[in-house]
Amino acid sequence: MDSAAWWRDAVIYEVYPRSFADGTGDGTGDLPGLTRRLPYLRDLGVDAIWLTPFYRSPMFDGGYDVVDHRDVDPLFGTLADFDAMRAQARELGLRLIVDLVPNHSSNEHPWFVEALAAPPGSPSRERYIFRFGRGSRPPNDWESVFGGIAWERVPDGQWYLHLFDLTQPDFNWRHPQVRAEFDSILRYWLDRGVDGFRVDVAHGLLKAEGLPDVGYPDQMRLRSRAELPYWDQNDIHEIFRSWRAILDSYPGDRMAVAEAWVSPPTRLSRYVAVDEFHQAFNFDLLTAPWSAAAYREVVDDCLAASATVGATTTWVLSNHDVRRHRTRLGGGLPRARAATLMMLALPGSAYLYQGEELGLPEVVDLPDAVRQDPEFHRSGGRMPGRDGCRVPLPWSGTAPPFGFTTAPAAWLPAPASWAELTVEKQAADPASTLSFYRAALRLRRKYAGGTLAWHDAPANVLHFTGRGGVRCVVNLGRRPVPLPKGYRDPLLSSNGRLTDATLPPDTAAWF
Repeated sequence: MDSAAWWRDAVIYEVYPRSFADGTGDGTGDLPGLTRRLPYLRDLGVDAIWLTPFYRSPMFDGGYDVVDHRDVDPLFGTLADFDAMRAQARELGLRLIVDLVPNHSSNEHPWFVEALAAPPGSPSRERYIFRFGRGSRPPNDWESVFGGIAWERVPDGQWYLHLFDLTQPDFNWRHPQVRAEFDSILRYWLDRGVDGFRVDVAHGLLKAEGLPDVGYPDQMRLRSRAELPYWDQNDIHEIFRSWRAILDSYPGDRMAVAEAWVSPPTRLSRYVAVDEFHQAFNFDLLTAPWSAAAYREVVDDCLAASATVGATTTWVLSNHDVRRHRTRLGGGLPRARAATLMMLALPGSAYLYQGEELGLPEVVDLPDAVRQDPEFHRSGGRMPGRDGCRVPLPWSGTAPPFGFTTAPAAWLPAPASWAELTVEKQAADPASTLSFYRAALRLRRKYAGGTLAWHDAPANVLHFTGRGGVRCVVNLGRRPVPLPKGYRDPLLSSNGRLTDATLPPDTAAWF
């Protein structure tokens, strides 16, 4: 494996295009809007963009219900817009990763429309997972990630599997046509010049033979801690080895990163064997509580598991599926900044989610009438869904939609309080979160490489040498703590003011 490959040490910025920037004035983000704002990402200091789905879709699940993987949905533009964006990104030195959604399609996909029109047992149904039920009950007790049972009955009496929304039927990955189709899709986008893929629900493609019952309810609560017959099957890795061969046949360090909700880290490490994925998202840091002991355990376990297969480790605190870490961690903006500075000091690559560089909080009070996430609707409102982290970015001005669009309103409303968080306002403030991120990313690029070594520290403090020999100290407790002797000067970066040789609570510093 090439230790100098760009992705091993990169900062990758997730763009959720519907909420990034609107270039056509219809209230929804799109590819022309992204292209216009690419200089902002270059100036932020990231190395690559991860673009979530922009394919043809009825948008029941924010684009993760795909009708055609080889075309751009008119909501986002055209293939020509994609090519123009890709060319501009390359000119600015930004690599591009696109989402691949192989676990399921939209129920409007031509294959599924054909399957519904065909009788039970027909070849066209074999590309999905259709089964007869047990009397009036579904074929087994599997539950949907979005709530409720994972089966939907069709008029002829069969049921189809949908681990997500009923508009997202699962493919049958034991069918050769499904395999061949996605091999072709990979080559299509590689030929258009993408640098890699983020693979959605990589752990879910294969289901256990015979589709056995799980045997207990509330399965999603345990989905990353218990063995489930629809997650992380042992024979799934042969698929990824075949994809790696395709990626390796192209020049330019093309890569793939797996979204795999798999625990413990030793099982996750199997996805990044030398002949499979280049990276897998490490969600253990994201799900860990604000605790020095918890973070140290996560970091140790993940680095050790990656080392066994020679892989690089990824670190992430926010994405389009979880509460923004400013809100999730508690403690407000200081704690969110401290967590970011700690993450950026770790060896490996870092993934940022759009808007975290502005210090955006989760929008927790969206009116029910504007919410669009199927997770919210399928649960009858019991689950808030993910709309709160997908509210469009505030670019400028003093009132919503804050320069995101020239339309009167964006597809989701931003709170009026975001007037203090716009890019325009923060770019002019050296103490802003945006300025903090820009400075931290410049330093991270300067202090590259290296390994991690822990140093003795009080119970609520993390103290380690990380990237490029930088010392990072983080106070996760409630009281100020003395700085390590000899490491107050020179101070490279901090999310708070250090006074009297002490580190305040919710503060991280680099020396």
